[in-house]
Amino acid sequence: MAININSVYKAVLVVLQQEKRGVLTPVEFNKIAAQAQQEIYTSYFDELNLVLRMPQTSLAYADRMAILDEKIQIFKRNEPKTTALVGGFPTTTLSNVNELGSVIYLAGGAVAGREVQRIQEQDVYTVNESPLTKPTAFYPVYTYEANVLTFYPATLPVGANIRVNFLAYPVDPIWGFDIQANLGNYIYNAQNSTDFEIHQSDQPLLVDKILGYAGVMTRDQLALSLSVQKEQQINADNQK
Repeated sequence: MAININSVYKAVLVVLQQEKRGVLTPVEFNKIAAQAQQEIYTSYFDELNLVLRMPQTSLAYADRMAILDEKIQIFKRNEPKTTALVGGFPTTTLSNVNELGSVIYLAGGAVAGREVQRIQEQDVYTVNESPLTKPTAFYPVYTYEANVLTFYPATLPVGANIRVNFLAYPVDPIWGFDIQANLGNYIYNAQNSTDFEIHQSDQPLLVDKILGYAGVMTRDQLALSLSVQKEQQINADNQK
């Protein structure tokens, strides 16, 4: 489902050449591409919030919820972790986490395991002091601060197996290149490149956004800009 970064870069260069806007260097392109991908990734969740408030259809290929889930599932992770003793408590460090989901504690090597309850850092003392809520090896709890999971009670075995579900951020795209010795041209190097992670259906939108940052306004962008300006003018007139 990944979008080939070389295909996107070529499409952008063709439009820039047609518009006589000069050349977008690989370094400039990589920075813009990362920003454009992040914007599209964020829009998935904004659109999901809107879809959840609207009536849904069960028609094949028209279910917006299913389409969005297909785009978001690219970033769903289910990774095994082990704990290490830090500050007297079992901990494990996460990276590239956008939103943390469930944390499963595989006690005694159990296949199914059980979900660990999350508590806030300020509630640790209160939870541990109450006999009714005090965590045990059978019902542990955890806090999540600064990408670190800290588990309670402290008597949990170090090296315990944990399985973490979360949504990851997309990895920044990179158009890797070599420089041709004689002419100084940029030559695409697939081995040093990282493709876009967003859904393949968003390639036209991706190209459009990159061109916008490069100073080329497409017809769709122009229409959107004009509509926004018109709406702002109407709102201003109504407030007079």
